[in-house]
Amino acid sequence: MVDNVQNLSLSQVISALSYALDLTEGQPAGHSVRCCWIGMHLGKLIGLESKHIWNLYYTLLLKDAGCSSNAARLYELYGSDERQAKKDFKLVDNDSYKQMLEFVLKHTAVGGNLVAKTKHLIHIARHGEAQSTELFATRCERGADIAKRLGFNDEIADGIRYLDEHWNGNGKPYGLARDQIPINAQIALIAQVTDVFFQTGGQLAALNEVRSRKGSWFNPELVEALLSLETHEAFWKTLTKTDLENDIRGLEPEAEKIPLTQQKIDDITYAFAMIVDAKSPFTHDHSSRVADYTVKLSQCFEFSFEQQRELNRCALLHDIGKLGVSNHILDKPGKLTNEEFKQIQRHPLYSEQILQRIKPFNRIAKICGAHHEKLNGKGYPYGLKREEILFETKLITVADIFDALTAARPYRDAISVDKALSILKSECGSSIEPDIYGALIQILPQLDIR
Repeated sequence: MVDNVQNLSLSQVISALSYALDLTEGQPAGHSVRCCWIGMHLGKLIGLESKHIWNLYYTLLLKDAGCSSNAARLYELYGSDERQAKKDFKLVDNDSYKQMLEFVLKHTAVGGNLVAKTKHLIHIARHGEAQSTELFATRCERGADIAKRLGFNDEIADGIRYLDEHWNGNGKPYGLARDQIPINAQIALIAQVTDVFFQTGGQLAALNEVRSRKGSWFNPELVEALLSLETHEAFWKTLTKTDLENDIRGLEPEAEKIPLTQQKIDDITYAFAMIVDAKSPFTHDHSSRVADYTVKLSQCFEFSFEQQRELNRCALLHDIGKLGVSNHILDKPGKLTNEEFKQIQRHPLYSEQILQRIKPFNRIAKICGAHHEKLNGKGYPYGLKREEILFETKLITVADIFDALTAARPYRDAISVDKALSILKSECGSSIEPDIYGALIQILPQLDIR
């Protein structure tokens, strides 16, 4: 149980979980917190009041909260790795027809044959503009909705909603211009571009790119504010750190902080489960169903309320690492290659690494990181054996397998409950604990299986 709430801040939890958002955007780890570092300095330079600085802080950390919601559609549109496409698109000035054309040609049906590439290119030529606007709208609206579900205000939600609008009105999805765009959205966009180009080409590349988009993408006042930091060595050096979360937590206005309660932690875990499940149409509500099944299983073993609460959080977040796996693998209708399966096998490790960033979540991280282990030691990512696997993990594993079997997947239809139970029974003693299988049989009448 996360019982040291007094030692845990909202900023610590959100900044740590923002690393999951970096995964699905294909960005180097820490992109969101680096954007927070950049944007908070800009906000202070232009004189934002404390309450608006606080709103800016969480806008920056959560700017990509809707990023998973368009992943499947983006994969469908281009027919290739959407994480790579997202990463590279952030280097494109979409006011430039040449850059856009080069991007489309480079990212369409990568590795496919000429027929597949031609088919996708024709579709993009006919419908690309409309679908592009739709993809931006899906991402922006979903991100704003996540912010509201987390209890944040309209200013933060709107900062996320209008992230991709440009100063000249050529942004998406709504074509807002100049002061129609909330200031925190303006700052989030310039911070994003600054970090992306800093990571790929260093300080000079970042400043040159921002300077070149002055008056088109960016508010000239914000460009000048960033340029004023050109000789601020400590500012740029911080962006090279592999872990700058302590620096980021120091930027949150002390007077505006809100208390972190157990209920708030529950709300955060549920919201991030929604982000995970939005990545693929085949995982819709998967995390919440696994959480429901897992908690019901735990009741058969007389878990206390506090234990059930922790287990619910674990189950909700067990697949957060899947944000680091491309939809061209998650949604692939055919058999995975060995390399593709290796990428799938990394997702529990990603889950563990993300959750370990929140020190009081260390136990949750361990439970989540082992949910694909088997009693016989033939699971992944560590090859743990029965006595090395926590009982809580074993509960999640059974719930996870059962839900995966009884839900549709890209390579098969949903399996009947009876057949799923037969498969699970055959795994008793080798992959799963027989007594947990027995508990599953016991709770079946309570489960809402569609």
